[in-house]
Amino acid sequence: MANKGFLLVKNSKLDKRGNLEISKLDGFMFTPKNRVNYDGVTVKKLVMINPSFTENILKRKIKNRLEIYLRFIVSIINEDDDDTDITDLRAALNDLTRYKAIIRNKYLLYLDKRYAAMLLKKIEILEQELKNKIIYHREPKEMEDVNRRSR
Repeated sequence: MANKGFLLVKNSKLDKRGNLEISKLDGFMFTPKNRVNYDGVTVKKLVMINPSFTENILKRKIKNRLEIYLRFIVSIINEDDDDTDITDLRAALNDLTRYKAIIRNKYLLYLDKRYAAMLLKKIEILEQELKNKIIYHREPKEMEDVNRRSR
């Protein structure tokens, strides 16, 4: 019974009701955010079958996550070298690489080819900026040594 579900259709002419095998449905599966507590049916998994609706949902989801990454990475890059910790840079790079793999493995099936190429190019630019920041990062001791030598 754990793998059963129900079909919701906007068409009023459909009178057939019954259980469906969720694993056999071809669509994008995700868990909705239940923000309102109410008595009745609770939705634990949702399968989007309509391709245009799935694409819109994924674009919105990707846009929000990419904005979060962009704000975080820009704040890290714009900080002075004295305040930035190399572990924060590496953690951000690892997280961005993980998100890129998620996009390639899960979302590319449902996204438009041009949008997917543009999205991956944006992520690669962010990765390159983080890599440059890691390469040119100086530890505080190295900064003190450089300052001593220049005096």
